[in-house]
Amino acid sequence: MAVRTKAARGLLATAAIALALTTAACTSKAADPGAGSGEAGDLASVNVALVPGGSHPYFQPWAAAGEAAVEEFGLGSTVFNETAEWDQAKQNEVLNSLAAQGVNAFGIFGVSPTDINTTFKMLKDQGFAVGSIASCPAGDVNEADFCLSTDTEVAAYKAAVAAIEAMGGKGNLVHLTGNNVDSNTQRRIAGVEKAVEETGGAVTLLSTVTDIDVDLGTAQKAVADLLAAKGSEINGFVSTAYNPAVASASAVKESGLPIKVVAIDDDAVILDGIADGSVSATVVQNPTGQAFVGSWVLAQLQTKACTVKDPGVIVDSGSFVVTTDNLETYTDEQDSESDTIMDLFKNDLLDCK
Repeated sequence: MAVRTKAARGLLATAAIALALTTAACTSKAADPGAGSGEAGDLASVNVALVPGGSHPYFQPWAAAGEAAVEEFGLGSTVFNETAEWDQAKQNEVLNSLAAQGVNAFGIFGVSPTDINTTFKMLKDQGFAVGSIASCPAGDVNEADFCLSTDTEVAAYKAAVAAIEAMGGKGNLVHLTGNNVDSNTQRRIAGVEKAVEETGGAVTLLSTVTDIDVDLGTAQKAVADLLAAKGSEINGFVSTAYNPAVASASAVKESGLPIKVVAIDDDAVILDGIADGSVSATVVQNPTGQAFVGSWVLAQLQTKACTVKDPGVIVDSGSFVVTTDNLETYTDEQDSESDTIMDLFKNDLLDCK
């Protein structure tokens, strides 16, 4: 369980960014910084919004996890909104609309890792509990109450190690990943590079292909182009983004090329590939735990029942290598990790009345 503390707060974002965000500010609550607060411990007063940066398969478990949190903990409600279209200004508008509808706690995957702290602070200044979920801001400052996210560098390192093992410890590896400007992508690149460096030159990182997680079609074209140009040179694919993982699993199986594939997440195509041997492994994350535990923490903070001992604390939500050995049981590992994270918040990270 990795936990990192927040560094000293830096300066706010530039005036231009602040001005852009002001146009989308949550004006309905701005006059009263405590307007979103409920009675201490009254979880039924808390309405949680789980807000990704846009539509993506990774976030789909958040909806059911939020509903489970309402039932388990007696929250007022949760709402899942993925309509931001991967645009930070539009995400701010979504947050504004949700606040106007009575949402008073927010779990957010920020579109712009470099700008999202301004949004977090805007919401915090209005009395709302805010969690950075599934992605932490770029740099060393997190203006949200906490960040609950995969340590993406660790997850990518695990995936690359698994790919190298599947390749027999030598050969040419290709890394398929997401948005190059996303801080998570940069951490994933670092994790893969670390694993390759540890081979002492036995493995060559032939290519790192970024910006292909926009949709499945984009990923499929990128993988097809790679196989057409360099298929005979590639010994392994390691994918650290969802759509490239699905695309590479399908394309390699259809091509018949002896390329080892290690994927990320648990799309049915990938799990079927592990079962039939066309995919060597995948590294699954914990989106259900992020939303379920995150909703509980947000409710504790919004009711003032608890405070975060170290505001902005960063908690790894876990990553798990899945092979044929644990294909039928890996969800138990995810559930166990979520229980551990819940206990960590209860016992170590929160001060509660």
